[in-house]
Amino acid sequence: MFKKLNRMWLSGLKKAGKAQQKQAGKVLKAILSHPKTKRVATAMSRKPVSPKPSVNTETTTGKWISSSCVSATLPARRMHYRLFLPSGARGPATSIPLIVMLHGCEQNAADFAAGTRLNQLAEAKGYAVLYPEQSLRAHPNRCWKWYDTTTQRGGGDIALIVQMIGKIVAEHGIDLSRIYACGISAGAAMAQILALTHPQLIAAVGMHSGPVFGVSRSAIGAYGVMQHGSSRALAPIEKLMTRSPDFPCMPAILITGDDDKIVRPVNQLQVTGQFLLLNHAAGLLPSLPVTKAFGRTSKQFPRKNTMTIRDFAAGAKVLVRSVHIARLGHAWSGGNETLPFNAKGPDAGKLMLAFFSRHRRKQ
Repeated sequence: MFKKLNRMWLSGLKKAGKAQQKQAGKVLKAILSHPKTKRVATAMSRKPVSPKPSVNTETTTGKWISSSCVSATLPARRMHYRLFLPSGARGPATSIPLIVMLHGCEQNAADFAAGTRLNQLAEAKGYAVLYPEQSLRAHPNRCWKWYDTTTQRGGGDIALIVQMIGKIVAEHGIDLSRIYACGISAGAAMAQILALTHPQLIAAVGMHSGPVFGVSRSAIGAYGVMQHGSSRALAPIEKLMTRSPDFPCMPAILITGDDDKIVRPVNQLQVTGQFLLLNHAAGLLPSLPVTKAFGRTSKQFPRKNTMTIRDFAAGAKVLVRSVHIARLGHAWSGGNETLPFNAKGPDAGKLMLAFFSRHRRKQ
């Protein structure tokens, strides 16, 4: 079945450019890889999961720390992480905001930091950035298991990431009212799960190229969601709100590329619907879409690219922001193009930081 699915998936990607095809194939194979398959693990041990970043992630004046966190439950598990602290951070007495950045498949913490250039942005704005890193032991392609039932309920990797956040808060004086979750692809799905299972901890969430929450229970089901969305996208949110009627508002900025062949734009529409329901859509006033041109023209693209933003607000406070970027595939917009999964476009990091700066969690 896996061979048949691979053939079907890869044939559907032929319309994309050669570079995008190659990248897409890696992501799809990564999702299907089974961590316990000995042959796959051996192959992965011979070749690095992703190339070393060509950009030095320590070029800012802040501090770049590498460490790990061991789960408090049995069986014990260790998760490595990278932490960026801006130059203004001076220990536990300092109160600074924190962004939890969750990478996608075929990436590690250093790749993600270098590709998004978020450390440089965080230094300028005074943010700390935590990069949890999925291990090769947990998945041979470093994919987060966002489709796993235990994970969706706040266990597994989510529980360990929450423990990690607690460790960082205690050691570095993080402002508890300004902790944000953000990610791309599988990492975006994890950011949403983190926010929905720990709303008292996360002040706002940012999802770049993320799939619909709570409607898949396997890797095969995950692929179906990524390609087609779900006919019951709102059901998990309805269940959550029934179980937790006092669930607080959860601001969200959602970014997608209109040419994404891996997590297709239908997911963006349905994830937007999930957050609208979660934030009591009846009380949110939709704004007219704002379309902005960017980039340069060429023979291939005689017109400039566009970014369309749609806001949903309660009074003057924007709670849900949906961003569609024309001609962007499955890649971080505005990232370092010399690294995989990054492409030209409006700077997604700047868009997310600007959104996060307007939201705090009441303690």
